[in-house]
Amino acid sequence: MRFVIHGAGAVGGVIGARLHATGHDVLLIARGAHLDAIRANGLSLVTAEGRSVQRVPAVGHPREAELREGDVVLLAMKTQHTAAALADLQESSELDLPVVCAQNGVESERLAARLFSRVYGMVVWLPANFLEPGEVVAASAPTLGCLDAGCWPTGTDDRIAEVTAALDRSGFSARPDPAIPRWKYHKLLSNIFNAIPAVLGPDVDAGDLARRVRDEALACYAAAGIEVVSEQEAAARRKEADVRVIQIEGKQRIVGSSWQSLVRGTGNIETDYLNGEIALLGRLHGVPAPCNRALQLAARRLAARRQPPGSMTLGQLEELVRGAGG
Repeated sequence: MRFVIHGAGAVGGVIGARLHATGHDVLLIARGAHLDAIRANGLSLVTAEGRSVQRVPAVGHPREAELREGDVVLLAMKTQHTAAALADLQESSELDLPVVCAQNGVESERLAARLFSRVYGMVVWLPANFLEPGEVVAASAPTLGCLDAGCWPTGTDDRIAEVTAALDRSGFSARPDPAIPRWKYHKLLSNIFNAIPAVLGPDVDAGDLARRVRDEALACYAAAGIEVVSEQEAAARRKEADVRVIQIEGKQRIVGSSWQSLVRGTGNIETDYLNGEIALLGRLHGVPAPCNRALQLAARRLAARRQPPGSMTLGQLEELVRGAGG
């Protein structure tokens, strides 16, 4: 089995580097300066144990990957790039390869299932940063991350059991789960907060807004009949996985993936598929979600203008909430 990591940023880079370090066959698909740095100097992985450099093979497009039977494609780009990545993948090979969506939100699995018959969802609890080309930072110990996965929408099979076993041997906690959407929707309840430090900055107290953001999401879930794991079950799994966020000396503390997008000035952000997912559920089921809608709009505007994190005040954001309606 070869792991083809499509999107070698924070999550994909850490997973790819660790799999390679433990002897697995890995190919990275990256782009731009990051690809150039990996090809020139290897992929640098910084953890609590120090820095290691992995000479992982890397290409810039799936057509360069020489895709073959036995490959497992692990999507790790942000959701706004998924449709284009899947189209590239489909056009590069006639093989119906297994696709694992190691991404936040719940849209990537839907997109993948339109094109491929073997689609898997993966819940990613992996505190990591990607701020410099050629380097990824995993800021958790003793376990690097929790990466449970299952068939989409339900079930498990031998392939995902093999994938999670490989990850579990490589410094992660990973196991097959037959009801992975319950976990993906639970993870979304934490990801909808990603936009707050991105829009307001990491040190602003937005406690009341955060409570309203979550309350809207839970109301939308209830109206849509979406099943989600309980906080007790999630806490037990996190305790078992033993993923603890730490501060790596000399490195930026973990703030969130949306914050990283604004820091890097990418011009785009994942919020349409996080807070935007809640806003969509609200529209479909008649539940007002103005806080999530406002965060979606604010983050998108800052990203498009390439403004840094913290470019909006809490007062400005609350004004946007009032204008967002349902």
